[in-house]
Amino acid sequence: MTNGRRYFTPNEVRRHNTENDAWVSVLGKVLDLTQLIDNYPGVLSEPLIRVAGTDISHWFDKTKHPPDIRICTDVKTGLQTYYQPNGKFVHVPSLNVDSKIDHCYEVPWWKDDRYIIGFLTKKPRLVRIINTLNHHEATLEVCSEETLADIQTRYLDINAHAASYIWRRHESESRDLDMTKTLDDNGILDESDVYEKLGLPNDYYIPALHIYFSDDLTVDCWGDQNS
Repeated sequence: MTNGRRYFTPNEVRRHNTENDAWVSVLGKVLDLTQLIDNYPGVLSEPLIRVAGTDISHWFDKTKHPPDIRICTDVKTGLQTYYQPNGKFVHVPSLNVDSKIDHCYEVPWWKDDRYIIGFLTKKPRLVRIINTLNHHEATLEVCSEETLADIQTRYLDINAHAASYIWRRHESESRDLDMTKTLDDNGILDESDVYEKLGLPNDYYIPALHIYFSDDLTVDCWGDQNS
């Protein structure tokens, strides 16, 4: 389930790596190929199952609009063919006449918007969320394009009452965060590249967000515990 999120991290895509749950990323887009694989059981789906959970942008020629499968030269025959590193897969046409090709589709899957479920983040970020009510701390991997409201939605998996909190940032002064803006737009900049240049791990410093319980009509919970 995507829970309505538009952006995903590479780690999230990586978790969907089976025949019955197959995501891939292609040129910044995230595609769910599970139904496609189910519709084409057998040899043609095997190359897609093998790459489930990975980025396959290198299969495509992004200079074409829309992007299409790369054309290369077969080292054995010397003939031009489509790039198929794991063998022939669903909807790949033939540059030669081939009566076995399936033409019972209108749009190949890599050009079919029905399979697109979101976008791959340009930069994943780590953020610490500190619950001032029960002192529980969680580190989340989020997408740099996400608003604080999107991050709050992610945090619902940890605290079902995340919406009952005020989100703040403590620096020289404490300030409420704008839930409609991203971390960057809230002045919480990503400095991981700076740390890497200094020879420090990119998670050397993880910014912290403090959340304050504001609704006494609900019960705060995290994991299986109640406070």
